[in-house]
Amino acid sequence: MAGGKETPRQKMIGMMYLVLTALLALNVSKSILDAFVAIEENMQKANLTELFRGDERKSQIIETSVDQSNPTKAQKARMLKKAIEEIDAITAAQIKFIDDLKLEILDACGEDITSIDPEKAILREKYDAKKNALKPIRMNLARVEGKDKYDEVMSIMIGSDIQSPTGKGMELWNSLLKYRKELTEKVASTQIGGGNNKFDKSYFFKATAINKFQDQKELDNKIKKAIKASNVHPDDVAMIQEIYKSLTKEEYSTASDSKDVHWIGKTFDHAPTVAAIASLSSLQKDILAARADALTLIRNRVSGNDYSFDKIISLAYGPELVNEGDEFEVKVMMVAYDSDKQPEVTSNGEVIQDVKDGQGTIKLTASGSTMDLKGTVTVQNKSGMKKSLDWEKTVHVMKPSGSIEMPEFNVLYRGYNNKVNATASGFESTELNASGATLSRNGHQYTVRPTGSGRTAHLTVSGRTADGRTVPLKRVEYRVLNLPDPSLFWGATKSGGRIPVGDMRLFMKYGPSIPLDAKFTIERWEMAAGDRPEKGTGNNISTAMGLIRAMRPGMKVGVTCWVRGPDGILRTISGVFTK
Repeated sequence: MAGGKETPRQKMIGMMYLVLTALLALNVSKSILDAFVAIEENMQKANLTELFRGDERKSQIIETSVDQSNPTKAQKARMLKKAIEEIDAITAAQIKFIDDLKLEILDACGEDITSIDPEKAILREKYDAKKNALKPIRMNLARVEGKDKYDEVMSIMIGSDIQSPTGKGMELWNSLLKYRKELTEKVASTQIGGGNNKFDKSYFFKATAINKFQDQKELDNKIKKAIKASNVHPDDVAMIQEIYKSLTKEEYSTASDSKDVHWIGKTFDHAPTVAAIASLSSLQKDILAARADALTLIRNRVSGNDYSFDKIISLAYGPELVNEGDEFEVKVMMVAYDSDKQPEVTSNGEVIQDVKDGQGTIKLTASGSTMDLKGTVTVQNKSGMKKSLDWEKTVHVMKPSGSIEMPEFNVLYRGYNNKVNATASGFESTELNASGATLSRNGHQYTVRPTGSGRTAHLTVSGRTADGRTVPLKRVEYRVLNLPDPSLFWGATKSGGRIPVGDMRLFMKYGPSIPLDAKFTIERWEMAAGDRPEKGTGNNISTAMGLIRAMRPGMKVGVTCWVRGPDGILRTISGVFTK
């Protein structure tokens, strides 16, 4: 591009290749922040679903414990009731610890976490640990002012080193490991011995710390190895493996081009406030789901495969945010189901064939900006009667985007129609505003012309929401420069070449190294070969035919032109041609 033998002007011309790339470098972070708000809301709803699923299993055991029609089952249920209370106690401690972290982050960011004004408060309801210690705090992150703050998050969760965190995040990590160990070991030790209604102490699980693995297959193998080294009841193996797996994170991995980054550092490094809280809510979902699975397994100690329930709900879950063109899955299931009677699932009127483990899997390809999915899920009761419920799911689709900036090449040319493309991803429409320049729009492209004699101009890209609000996203400063000088051509031959035969016209234009579409007009010219001069106006040099014919082969002729470009500047451009 810019070789060692080129002049400074030629080097500058070569670097203009990069101008258009620089003009496309725009910030789209606002849409990402809004997406995290939506993800957090859906996570909170999923948390309530998992809480309900666990509470339903708990209530079934409690009901059985007081059922005098079957004293044997009632005795087993009373034994298991204490185990459930212990599981709920350690689960509640985890939920509260994470909620306290959320509040600490919001407080450090200067947010109001005390207000109970329903129109302004971040907290949707007053937290009451005594009423329901297992229920995570419901929040409205749309009301968070500093959604994009991350210094406070990093200070609280990481400290100063993403490879060796020292903040509250490490307390969270250790607490999660402890919960995984206590929960899986507690579940494995609740098998009731035959006939004597006592816990069979021969069954146990020693939960070793598995935090390093290459992929999910290796993780599965390591968990199976730990189960095999213990003495887990055959009926418990699959569920204990699933519970352990759901609470397992890879401790160290590569992130941000850095090796051996701790999971806490990877998760919360430069994470905006709303993203950090969404991640914490996701952890609460994992914990509540593990608790529900544990209680389901314990409930089976009493009821076995006799699935009896008086309430059923449909559940559709999958990714909240996908890129256009990506394949993704949405899983639809009943919260409770009979393993002998798989549900029937439909999506947009079509019957889904991939149904197993009580859930139907729908494979789709992302398109548009949002995908509103709906259908039905149907199960049979003990009498064979079918009951159907509707399900629906909204998936937000994001177009893949990125930006690369080279600030040194942010240039607008004076007197020239500079073409600019601007995009505000995630908004109904895009707006571009200029300071020190005028704007005109043609479709999705803008034309920018600097005004006055200033050396800089500014462009601001904004997104317009569906309700008409304008949200500024990024302001970029551009240098204002005169157009580079054009090159002299005789016909199709550039200065320095041979005089073309039969072509008596001169042109001023940019060569292929300058991607600008600027028109230049030759007002007058002068030509000299030896001591014989010629001159004229316009770009036609027919009056110099006599001079050209009189030249001997190998002689050089000098040409000087007075040229005016679209910026109105009169330039003097010279060149030499050889006969």
